[in-house]
Amino acid sequence: MRRLGGLEAEIMDRLWDWGRPATVREVVDDINRTRPVAYTTVMTVADILHRKGMVRREKAGRAWLYEALCSREEYTASLMREALGSTGNRQAALQHFVRHMSPEDVSVLAAALRASGHHFADEAPPPRPL
Repeated sequence: MRRLGGLEAEIMDRLWDWGRPATVREVVDDINRTRPVAYTTVMTVADILHRKGMVRREKAGRAWLYEALCSREEYTASLMREALGSTGNRQAALQHFVRHMSPEDVSVLAAALRASGHHFADEAPPPRPL
């Protein structure tokens, strides 16, 4: 999954934050609170997001309702997988990444690995179900 462009990210951030489908008018009105943007520009970019598979849309009267198809966290994870896949040395890339993590992020990563069934070399593997 490719990284979102500026306006694509602004639209997706609103859909993720709101957690509900929204019309282009709602998105435009919200963006216009901080900077001017044309309705047609947002409509075009929302259509691009639909074609990319980032949002689904449903007709609501004369307008389209747009809804995110993945969470912000799923999107972030896909970017991380893509970046890791672009290297010829995954181990070195992961080592560099982990070396620059905060202690809090290291703890979160360790908990996520455990929760997904992974274990560390110095830990006993989880018991197998009967």
